[in-house]
Amino acid sequence: MGKLSIKPLADRVVIEPAAAEQKTASGIIIPDTAKEKPQKGTVVAVGPGSADNPVTVKEGDLVLYGKYAGTEFTIDGNNYLIMRESDIIAIV
Repeated sequence: MGKLSIKPLADRVVIEPAAAEQKTASGIIIPDTAKEKPQKGTVVAVGPGSADNPVTVKEGDLVLYGKYAGTEFTIDGNNYLIMRESDIIAIV
């Protein structure tokens, strides 16, 4: 997780999604076609917020977010999501 060359604006946050589960707790291997999109990740960049709505998450926080939240993009071969802070459900 290196320094990103992107700085989100306003209350937006850049998240590096956690890797999808490779196998279940009982040891069953999950094929690529059945893997679910992860719903947690690490915050890697945070926008400045606004005067009336400051950002409460910080870089390095592990967060949970909605299944269809954010916009996916790729930088230097790594996948990221950018979303509004309000799309984040919880800090783990």
